[in-house]
Amino acid sequence: MHRDHINATMEVDLALLKSTKGLLKISEMVCVFVAFVCYAVASRPVYIAATCMEFFITLGFLLLYLLKLNKMFTLFFWPLIDVFNSFFAAALMCILSLVAVSTYTVKGTLSGGIVGFVAAALWSLDGYILFKKIAFNKPRTTTEAQTG
Repeated sequence: MHRDHINATMEVDLALLKSTKGLLKISEMVCVFVAFVCYAVASRPVYIAATCMEFFITLGFLLLYLLKLNKMFTLFFWPLIDVFNSFFAAALMCILSLVAVSTYTVKGTLSGGIVGFVAAALWSLDGYILFKKIAFNKPRTTTEAQTG
């Protein structure tokens, strides 16, 4: 039985790790991980869940761009989904951090809230840069649009 061989070579975009987009994603993950650790030390389950969720979503986007999976799965316009996620994550982390900072009883919660504000600022910047790139660029072909 003959099967068609699909070229499944995985490309890795190492230049992404040095680009603004890559450095922002890595910085977001570091900040939200630090907030996660602070909330874990303070035993705040709701905060732990939210930071953990955003860490993995951001990791997913980083891997999507790093492994160039956005070029394989062209059904979605990934930069726009990334913009929505960035602004949603920024809003969620900002609200979470406001609540954490205003109601803290353990210093870990206060620390997590402060680091959460930094993460929210990074996600806002990421969303703004992505939105600006999508909204104000010249018309692009489908392939160029998917690279972000």
